[in-house]
Amino acid sequence: MIKPLKLDQLTKSFDLSNYDFKTTQDLEPSDAIIGQERAVSSLDFGLHVDGTGFNLYVAGQPGIGKMSAVVAFVKQRAAKQSTPLDWCYLYNFEDPYHPTIRSLPPGKARELEKDMDNLIEQIHEKLTRVFESDDYAERQNRITRDIKTEQESIYEQFNRNAEEAGFAVKHTPMGMMLSPKKETGEPMQEKEFNELPEDKQQELVQKRRELEQDLEKVSKDIRKAERSSQEKLRELDKQIAMNVIGGMIDDLIDKYKQTEPVIDYLKQVQEDIAEHIDMFKPSQQQKMSEQSPQAQVQFQMLKEQTFKKYSVNVLVDNGKDNGVPVIVERNPSYHNLFGRIEKEIQMGGYSTDFTMIRPGSLHRANGGYLILQMEDVLKNFLSWESLKRALTSREIQIEEVGERLGFLSTKTLRPEAMPLEVKVILVGRPIYYYLLHQYDEEFAELFKVKADFDTVMNRDDAHIKAFLSFVARFCQKENLRCLARDGVVRLLEHASRLAEDQEKISTHFGALADILRESHFWADKDKSKTVKAKHVQKAIDEKIYRSSMVQEKLQKMAERETLLIDTKGSVVSQVNGLSVMDMGDYRFGKPTRITVTVGPGRDGIMDIEREVKLGGPLHSKGVLILGGYLAKKYAQNLPLTLSARLVFEQSYSGVDGDSASSAELYAMLSALSETPLAQGIAVTGSVNQKGEVQAIGGVNEKIEGFFDLCKSRGLTGDQGVIIPAANVKNLMLKTQVLDAVKKKKFKIWAVTTIDEGLEILTGKPSGERQPDGSFKKDTINAAVEKQLLLFTENWQKLNSDNKHKLN
Repeated sequence: MIKPLKLDQLTKSFDLSNYDFKTTQDLEPSDAIIGQERAVSSLDFGLHVDGTGFNLYVAGQPGIGKMSAVVAFVKQRAAKQSTPLDWCYLYNFEDPYHPTIRSLPPGKARELEKDMDNLIEQIHEKLTRVFESDDYAERQNRITRDIKTEQESIYEQFNRNAEEAGFAVKHTPMGMMLSPKKETGEPMQEKEFNELPEDKQQELVQKRRELEQDLEKVSKDIRKAERSSQEKLRELDKQIAMNVIGGMIDDLIDKYKQTEPVIDYLKQVQEDIAEHIDMFKPSQQQKMSEQSPQAQVQFQMLKEQTFKKYSVNVLVDNGKDNGVPVIVERNPSYHNLFGRIEKEIQMGGYSTDFTMIRPGSLHRANGGYLILQMEDVLKNFLSWESLKRALTSREIQIEEVGERLGFLSTKTLRPEAMPLEVKVILVGRPIYYYLLHQYDEEFAELFKVKADFDTVMNRDDAHIKAFLSFVARFCQKENLRCLARDGVVRLLEHASRLAEDQEKISTHFGALADILRESHFWADKDKSKTVKAKHVQKAIDEKIYRSSMVQEKLQKMAERETLLIDTKGSVVSQVNGLSVMDMGDYRFGKPTRITVTVGPGRDGIMDIEREVKLGGPLHSKGVLILGGYLAKKYAQNLPLTLSARLVFEQSYSGVDGDSASSAELYAMLSALSETPLAQGIAVTGSVNQKGEVQAIGGVNEKIEGFFDLCKSRGLTGDQGVIIPAANVKNLMLKTQVLDAVKKKKFKIWAVTTIDEGLEILTGKPSGERQPDGSFKKDTINAAVEKQLLLFTENWQKLNSDNKHKLN
């Protein structure tokens, strides 16, 4: 018979005597990624390789610190790279609705912005002084006088011609009017004109026509002189403007001579200022001050728009950065990723311009790295499809969501697209990678590098040292008390418990960090200078206590026999199975009574859980395997005639998994052999058709769940749990169980076959086949085979009797 496991098989302690430290304060902190050699190799390759589509997907379970690890790793590399260019939007003088984007060396975009603001301010100040100067007024008056003199000369000549023709010229708001004169020189009235002889009237009419023709020519000459005057005044203003701003523009051109797009832009600015010089003239402002309030507001808005177009909208400023940018976008909405065009209300309507273009995370990450949570990207409308489009086209187009969907028809800005050169790093669960790789054709082309983060790391010297460095860094970073040696040992044991492996350490650093914080709290409350093992244990216990209310209630129900679970005695066809209940933040083992009834028939093994749709597919698979085991073991030479009913008693929720299949088989063999099973022993483990007991999950929780129930009723020394031998390496049991095992109050057996488990549960030999093919007498297997043969004979006899009755 298999002997119980020894104490040293139930857990594995850490020996840190070879490590030179008393507390974690003596250790060297490290920011290195711990225990993720495969992921580090993938990250290193993905960040170094160039080419389209070599973006990265970092896969791993939540809580293992992959996001913080990736950010730290990428920032280390980014700091060694050359700082990328600045980007800014400039006014498009040819097409204002399509602002142009320009790149400049790092820090130059913000410098250009300041230079342009200073330039416009200086130009406005100097032009104001020039236009208010006496010299400008004199030159303007000279042009005005010359034109006025020319106009007066034209008028005088026309007046003389009209005088000679006998007509007087009268100036009215409607223009100049001609009327015949009397001999006295006074204008002739209409009555007097009608009294003139016919030939005289005809003569005056003819002369009037000739004078009107001359008057039309005079009007043209006057307008021509006015246009000439306006042209000369504009030429004067332009000449003054060019004299004032030419030198300042030339200084900026010389400053930015290495940047051709900026030189072209400055020349356009110079030309545009000269064309719109009236906006800089104080006389224009004085004139508008005399208008209505609405007209003044409109003029002010026009003035602001005129001056605003000379501004520089700095989209990305890398002047203060060392290396390339590393942007972590926690809320990857469409606008947060791709930018937006803001609007403001003016005169009751929405208005915008190129200075209201705002960047997104992709703009800020251009030339560097953008890190995103995959789940957040998929949750945000349009973000995923737009991100793929940007990576494929290698440019960022800022557009309204409505325009992107084809719903927006109003006229708005269409900024020039920004060239994109960025590494996108998606961080998420493995399931998203598999699904996207299978169902999204573009995903495989754009994210060619996968970095897998493991949930465990090997329990070797190198990883233990790295773990200690992590603890030292975390305590230093969070300003926590340092851990004493025994505190570190207890934390490492807990990490192995989380890994469910004596040879592994968990990489769920989020959970371990929480334990460190809470351990600090209890050490502080205990007024201890260091965090000791008892403080770490207290943190673990308190965390369990906060989440174990359901477990305690179920245990109380079992203690009060509301839930029927025996922990003493022996019963036929009844066994205690073990399952794990997952409450999200806490898992615990739950004992469950499993019973079986058998009889002759052709129904086979009926799983009542499956029949009422409470059994999951894995559980149903485990039950079906039992039929294969029975057929191979006992029905090689005869048909299997069996009708069995199998049920989890007092189970009112779904059951899944095959970890109870060995317990179900023990109960069935007990029923067939009519051999009682020890109720103080619980069973876990799956089974295959050959009768081999296979590994299961949650072995620690299952053992501890049954132990807690037995302890509450009183340990007898005959109680324990049968587990698969393959799960011995997963044992990291709590101290209470170890103490009970040490005192021989509780036992744990590890079995490899069903026969080994049967002997423990029944205290009888299971029995092996002899050379003649039969099982040895007085064994469990012999009794099972005998019962199955009896079922077959009874069934055949019943069928034979039924046939005779029919005949």
